[in-house]
Amino acid sequence: MIKVVSYNMHKGIGLDRRRDPRRILDVLQEIEGDVIALQEADLRFGAKTRVIPHHMLDDHSPWQAVPIAHDSGTMGWHGNALLARKGSAVGASAALHLPALEPRGAIRADLAVHSAPIRVVGMHLDLSGLWRRRQARAILAHVDSCAPTLPTVLMGDLNEWTRGAGCLRDFGRDFENVPTGPSFHARRPIGRLDRIFTRGFRVLDCGVHASPAARRASDHLPIWAVLEPL
Repeated sequence: MIKVVSYNMHKGIGLDRRRDPRRILDVLQEIEGDVIALQEADLRFGAKTRVIPHHMLDDHSPWQAVPIAHDSGTMGWHGNALLARKGSAVGASAALHLPALEPRGAIRADLAVHSAPIRVVGMHLDLSGLWRRRQARAILAHVDSCAPTLPTVLMGDLNEWTRGAGCLRDFGRDFENVPTGPSFHARRPIGRLDRIFTRGFRVLDCGVHASPAARRASDHLPIWAVLEPL
């Protein structure tokens, strides 16, 4: 079984307006995920450096940052980052250049978690519905071009407020939309902006992590799913 998590960490800024990367790691440790997709993991301006420092991740967490080919000083690509439990094997990875009005991207990595192969895409899509659908098609085309075929998870902040239209319909043609529940706004979650899609897995359990710490650490709540390869 593999537990996957998606979390828009809001650059580490909580509802108290303080930036606290240690608090983000505390929330993630409550969930105990094996693979984590983070959004807004880098500072947006200036050098766009990573919010969670190397030493904090290495010394105070059970995860490693998955290296993305383009690397600079950031944790991932356009604020998207992937964490995998230490000891997981990391194979090919890629930064996906998405069509967009504003800087947007997605990342993909092939991993072996508990000896099980898995392909993971982390993403943060546009505010515009038209561009979200173009981005969804670009992500699906990339996944279809990857070899070999692996059980696959797509997850992230889709910025999609509809219940089943737009990019949800695009992803839903070939992937199962996991019913995790509303995750935004953390103070009073009503929007299912954060989503997990799977192919080649049985979904054993899923949900939204709404602990007191999670309600303070970001404007989004983390979502999670426990998966079993078919």
